[in-house]
Amino acid sequence: MNILAIDQGTSSTTALVVGPGGEVLGTGRSSLATLAGPGGAVEQDAAALLDSVIAAGRSALSDAGVPVSAVGLGNQGETVLRWDVASGEPLGNAISWQDRRAVDVTVELQEHADRLLEITGLPLDPYFAAPKMAWLRRRDGPEGVITTVDAWVTSRLTGAFVTDAATASRTMLLDLQSVERSPEACDIFGLQPELQPEIVSCDSEVGETDAFGPRLPVSGLAVDQQAALFAESCFEPGTAKCTYGTGAFVLANAGSSPPRSASRLAACVAWMLGDRTTYCLDGQVYTAASAVTWLEQIGMLQGAHQLDELCGPVPPSNDSPVFVPALAGLGAPHWAPQARGGWLGLSLASSRRDLVRALVWGIAAQVTILAGAMSTDAGGPVPALRVDGGLSRSRALLQAQADLLQARVELYPSPDATALGIAALARLGASGASSPQDAVGDWRPAAVFEPRMGAQQAAELIEIHSAAARALIGFHER
Repeated sequence: MNILAIDQGTSSTTALVVGPGGEVLGTGRSSLATLAGPGGAVEQDAAALLDSVIAAGRSALSDAGVPVSAVGLGNQGETVLRWDVASGEPLGNAISWQDRRAVDVTVELQEHADRLLEITGLPLDPYFAAPKMAWLRRRDGPEGVITTVDAWVTSRLTGAFVTDAATASRTMLLDLQSVERSPEACDIFGLQPELQPEIVSCDSEVGETDAFGPRLPVSGLAVDQQAALFAESCFEPGTAKCTYGTGAFVLANAGSSPPRSASRLAACVAWMLGDRTTYCLDGQVYTAASAVTWLEQIGMLQGAHQLDELCGPVPPSNDSPVFVPALAGLGAPHWAPQARGGWLGLSLASSRRDLVRALVWGIAAQVTILAGAMSTDAGGPVPALRVDGGLSRSRALLQAQADLLQARVELYPSPDATALGIAALARLGASGASSPQDAVGDWRPAAVFEPRMGAQQAAELIEIHSAAARALIGFHER
């Protein structure tokens, strides 16, 4: 059974035609712009977003030249859109997950933060969908519905008004225990639950679409990071992955009971298959590849391919410059949306090479801090970290990650883990596989990175990075 799997991401949409053994038979990609503005604004043109889905899907089918049996759709998670249900027309731009203008909403609702955490498993932060939904409703009035963008794309393709349980768990509107929308959470945000889409399992067949040519069932839905967790066979509690994309996202399987993080991580649904729910813990570095793109824009890099050349094999010393990758705020475990990135510890001897290396090690340090928080919650260290995404092609980054984490780093053999996870979920939904393991298939790491740095030096560098993050948080709270 061949599957058309579509990963609608932040900077592009990727579509793969995936064969029965997980082999990629065809590929299509369509770029997507983000529109940054004052006050932490980050938006995307909704029509361009939908066009990118259709263009990438058709391109992949053309490239493969084989028939497919079903379509799976992945989405970028916390991005939201106001739209008209009757016509399907967007009523403005999509508000990206990176947008920080809902900070005022979270400040105003701070007295409800503990209760929302208890219900939803999520700290009150503008990263999640509901604060942005509330901000958008207040700004633009009662017209239309405001949902995560996946519900709009699925509606335009199939006519169904649905969202999957994993994506719903990223909104701050889902009761994590019952996996149903919480009327209490909706009321806190001033949102009407009846204007939100139906919550379905990730392997549901939700309708059919002819947007890509022949009429096909849509049978797999998931948020991007959970789809990657699925693709990388993180089926046992404690297994973890990190995707180095626009941001870097660390997820660990938390089993079949809703987790409660003592380390200020997000707790959410990893996937729901039929009536069986698997949960995960989640931590975020909001700017990873986007920080590298920023270096290109300010003339410090010609492209990500220069990272390994400039970083070199020598790790930073304790007096080297430090970079905190908080260009769009800090997520878990800090939850400081107003913080911004910066280099600290500069001297007259600091070079371009030092600054680029500091950024790479800064990303690895923040991921290590998140993995450490997961270890605290789980009661034991993360034994290995499976990694994917565009920046995972940097050997310097992955070696830095292994050194700071003091654990093995296993490189997933494809940069398109999200799309392959979506393909596996769609295969399950179309009855083309008997189990998650069968749907994903066997894979081996393309490379393995072992720690070269001693544990004491790694711990000292992590403490330096933690102190730098605290300093920047304090600066922006002044």
